Amino acid sequence: MTLAQWAGPARWKAELPHSHDTHSILWITRGQGRCLLDGIRRGVGVHNAVIIPAGTLFSTDLARLGFGLVCAIPPSEAVPMPDSAQLLRLRDVHAQSELTTILETMQREDKAQRPFSDEAMRAHAVLLGVWLRRSMIEQDPDPVRPPAAERLVRAYAALIERDHATGKPMADFARALGVTPTHLTRTCRQCAGMSASQLLTQRILHAARSLLEHSDHPFNRIAAMLGFRSAAYFSRFMLHHTGQTPTQLRRESHGAPMPQAGERGFG
Repeated sequence: MTLAQWAGPARWKAELPHSHDTHSILWITRGQGRCLLDGIRRGVGVHNAVIIPAGTLFSTDLARLGFGLVCAIPPSEAVPMPDSAQLLRLRDVHAQSELTTILETMQREDKAQRPFSDEAMRAHAVLLGVWLRRSMIEQDPDPVRPPAAERLVRAYAALIERDHATGKPMADFARALGVTPTHLTRTCRQCAGMSASQLLTQRILHAARSLLEHSDHPFNRIAAMLGFRSAAYFSRFMLHHTGQTPTQLRRESHGAPMPQAGERGFG
């Protein structure tokens, strides 16, 4: 699919940290921006390939006029993927052409829906996995161990992805990582461009907005699912960080009109 189709019309869906249950390979052919991969903020631009394994915390903030292709591969397809997110900056024209050809061929196959399309898509996905492993070797034949700061933030990002709905404060995550909240915050600012608390808050916001948009759960149920003490506290949290109540956010996502004067909506 195109990058715009994958990201969706609402910018918060791409710009707030979250994860997908599929492996994703992004191929940027126009424009530039930034992305957060495993808690590490990086600049991205033309002829960059971003590889995001399933369950990896990430976000993207790309120019509106940018263009690219995305391939989403279910983990059940057993296509070999790296253990952590990767950013490949492709300078070789042949490598650029190979990736573009594979993705455009998959796009045509997916749209045509001819007989044995599933088998063809699976074969192309395997070929894509081969291209990926070759490109990683060519770009970094002797990978160096990431610095301690990056290892800490990646570990924190993994904990956030696993436990963001438990209601744990940032200090509990720092304790689990064996560091002080101050050190974790300083390291996150250095590597992620935001504090440790902001990274956790933004992940919770994405989960909350997704539940408000894609489920009909009552607000007290969503609050409990995300570890909030009460629906009232959840409502205050959303109002503080978005400027809108859960009712307003749900109505907005469904394209429903807001209540007229005299109507009442609850949190």
